[in-house]
Amino acid sequence: MHHIVTIHGMARVSAKLDLNQDLVKLGSAIRARRMALALSQEALADYAEIDRSHMGKIERGERNVTFLNILRIAKAIQCQPSDLLIDAGL
Repeated sequence: MHHIVTIHGMARVSAKLDLNQDLVKLGSAIRARRMALALSQEALADYAEIDRSHMGKIERGERNVTFLNILRIAKAIQCQPSDLLIDAGL
């Protein structure tokens, strides 16, 4: 969906982003890498020093994961943070 935004008399077309869907994609990418390593969600949460219930919400795309948590998760699953974004198609 596109919106027309007027700023200082100039019309601009901006695309509305479906950020919730992006969170779901990122969570799915994290889950896929975790499962490929045969890690339980609890083990990943422990390695990443993130509460297990919060990790579940990240994987389901229910939480806006912070940059620091992306770094922790990537380190725990032995990949670069950019790999998670690429896997998610972001």
